Amino acid sequence: MKALLISAVLCGLLLPGISLGQDQPLSGEEVYNKSCAACHKTGLAGAPKLGDTSAWESRIKKGMDELYESSLEGKGAMPAKGGDRTLSDAAVKAAVDFMINASK
Repeated sequence: MKALLISAVLCGLLLPGISLGQDQPLSGEEVYNKSCAACHKTGLAGAPKLGDTSAWESRIKKGMDELYESSLEGKGAMPAKGGDRTLSDAAVKAAVDFMINASK
């Protein structure tokens, strides 16, 4: 039993993708930083930059349902879920909410 616990701890330390004991969902900002910022911080491949009100205006007018769908399914150069299919739909929606709130 002790060896199993030690192995689990070592796996958690050696495999950074595994987080032992963290059942807390990521915040929208954390998801943005993890999966969205690579493009939305710089405008890569035409992605609207975070905080660029004019770039987001027409997207916001289309409504949240369309923004969520684009983020979940992918659109243009943007892959589904920002390329991280391990994200829950709720986490992706939280990232969209974060970006919209920062870009109004």
